[in-house]
Amino acid sequence: MLEHERFQRAELLFGEEGMTGIFAKRVILFGVGGVGSWCAEALVRSGIHHLTLVDCDCVCESNINRQLMATVETVGRPKVDVLRERLLTINPDADITALQRMFNADTAADFNIGSYDFVIDAIDSLKDKALLIKMTCDTDAQLFSSMGAALKMDTSHIQVAEFWKVKGDPLARALRNYFKRNKMLSRRKFMCVFSDEPPLPNIGDKMADNSAASSQLAQKRPNGSLAHITGIFGFTLAGLVLNACRVSE
Repeated sequence: MLEHERFQRAELLFGEEGMTGIFAKRVILFGVGGVGSWCAEALVRSGIHHLTLVDCDCVCESNINRQLMATVETVGRPKVDVLRERLLTINPDADITALQRMFNADTAADFNIGSYDFVIDAIDSLKDKALLIKMTCDTDAQLFSSMGAALKMDTSHIQVAEFWKVKGDPLARALRNYFKRNKMLSRRKFMCVFSDEPPLPNIGDKMADNSAASSQLAQKRPNGSLAHITGIFGFTLAGLVLNACRVSE
């Protein structure tokens, strides 16, 4: 049996050998916002010991409605640092690395993606997301990716599918077009969390001016998003990792 009671409920499902395997897995998570923060919490509560968190942003007030570590007290602090502190209160023995860095073409080689068992993609930027997917699929690491969680409200539409079979998700469609246009097709398949709910309008945006300048500004504005959706996306990503750990034992 486990030395600490904190993982005994998980051990009932995975068994002692299974938990030993989970403790040994190395996971890197890119993006600890509305989706990634909840994913990290579920992983650590389930026994993942070796977790690297990657995100360049600091907590801001607009994060509070949906991001795990965002509170009025943490505004202004690096997201990865705040999240790491919280996760260590769950499991002080965990090996959690916080990297306040951006993943892009200039930094990608620094992360040594191939040294991990699992790579979790919760990146928003289309170009950087595509690069992470391509690079991971060129290694032996197993990739799980989040598609778009914004402009959604109905949890019954959230599901899992292989990337090329994802339907009804604008981000997946944009990624596929990007891959084809840039001839970046990956050599391996990977699973995605997505929702096929038709995107809802940002009805809170009361911009009435239809000028070109206003249209450009509207395009730069963030999309509405809610904790119950981003949380389920994150928990589902964590579930994919844990199920993969179980299969591999």
